[in-house]
Amino acid sequence: MSEFLFDDESNFPAPEEEPNRDTWKVLIIDDEPDIHKVTKLVLSNLIIDNKSLEFISAYSGAEAKEILSQNDDIAIAIVDVVMEKVDSGLEVIKFIREDIKNRSIRLVLRTGQPGEAPEESVIRDYDINDYKNKTELTDIKLKTLLYATIRSYRDIRLIQSHKAGLESIIDAMMHFINCDSITQFASSLLTHVANILKITEHQIVCCVAYSDNNQDTQFNLLATNKNEADDQKPINVPKEIEPLLFDAHDQKKSIHQPEHFVGYLKTSSGRENYLYVSRGEELTETEHDLLEFFAHSLAVAYDNIYMREMVKQSQREISYIIGEAVERRSKETGSHVKRVAHYSYMLAILYGLSEFDADIIRLASPLHDVGKIAIPDNILNKPAKLDAQEWEIMQTHAQIGEDIFSQSQNEILQMGAVIAGQHHEKWNGSGYPNRLVGEDIHIAGRITALADVFDALASDRCYKPAWPLDKVLNLLKEESGQHFEPKLVDLLLNNLDDFISTRDLYPD
Repeated sequence: MSEFLFDDESNFPAPEEEPNRDTWKVLIIDDEPDIHKVTKLVLSNLIIDNKSLEFISAYSGAEAKEILSQNDDIAIAIVDVVMEKVDSGLEVIKFIREDIKNRSIRLVLRTGQPGEAPEESVIRDYDINDYKNKTELTDIKLKTLLYATIRSYRDIRLIQSHKAGLESIIDAMMHFINCDSITQFASSLLTHVANILKITEHQIVCCVAYSDNNQDTQFNLLATNKNEADDQKPINVPKEIEPLLFDAHDQKKSIHQPEHFVGYLKTSSGRENYLYVSRGEELTETEHDLLEFFAHSLAVAYDNIYMREMVKQSQREISYIIGEAVERRSKETGSHVKRVAHYSYMLAILYGLSEFDADIIRLASPLHDVGKIAIPDNILNKPAKLDAQEWEIMQTHAQIGEDIFSQSQNEILQMGAVIAGQHHEKWNGSGYPNRLVGEDIHIAGRITALADVFDALASDRCYKPAWPLDKVLNLLKEESGQHFEPKLVDLLLNNLDDFISTRDLYPD
């Protein structure tokens, strides 16, 4: 046995080891069994930061590599230099740092033959944290070494945990930036909270809510995975969580308890936001810090998305108001523009357009007939068929509508210009004003053309009564490939029930 300056030698039995998840893993790499026994004996009762040590033994460099490949949570490896080869320990060091890229494990090189691995060159050429001659490792020095290296490992893992958590928060914020609606935002909240804690959604109880700062506080639920007994999604904050939100509301600050976290933030809009998280075990200080940061980011993101929703709603209302004003001038119901807007959105989604592009078309399609403001009343509201001159004047409304919006930099009004100018073009090139053919017609123009005709034929107009549905459908089939793009006609017919349901939501 190599000389080891301990008060007691290895004639004591090695302590029994029981796997414990709340331990520091210590890997002993040495080809001498007595070294393992003595090291475990000296360190067996050591407690560092309320955690005991869990020993793992490897008796060769090859065995050590296999263990290290399967365990990425070893805090410290005490490595002998000379084992099956004179440089086996050095090979293990290179394997750890270069092959498996483990930068957090603390490495102590221990040798009984310092001539085989001179300290200066080893420290210079190998990424180790300490170099010890076996003869200098007394029990006190070995314990001191463990305290220093494990605390170093603890701090590195803490930094890594913060880094991973912050990366998850940044990823969540990037996702929130791309959310088009509060519904999308809310649907992903629980997943992002779980990602930050590195667990699954089923391992936590989570609730996200907000309240408008008024005298009678009422919590509005955004998302929760705490379902009611009937397994239906709850519409209110769960009763057992509500008192904790009131505590945060009354204190005007977040509450950090071992068993739960209640985040609180009041944004510039005056809205108070809450994030409740708990799980079957205590939350660590690091997890509390990350959840606090996430709660603040969450509140700001929600405020921004809410404001975007308000702007979008305002734009939608303005589009409806303009479209309805034109419809009323021609003595037709304003529900037409709402139905056309929803039909257009449905067709765009079915066609494969993105949610964003489909929504832009929905917002812009009510403007399709805005050019009719320039058409004289005697032509616009004539109950009989227009003569050739009147029809020529009526056709100008498409170009007029495009001209009205063509100079705008607003993307909705830009789309409104396209739709106004092209919704009377036909797939076969016989439409107006520019006799565009097929895919030369913008997809928004093709979509709105079908949505507009589908609704107009089924509605009363000053010049005709509403057609029965069968007659409308027969005309759409006849005009497939003539007036309308065949693919769009097929999409409407194959999803007719959905379109009928939408029509019934906006009666004349």
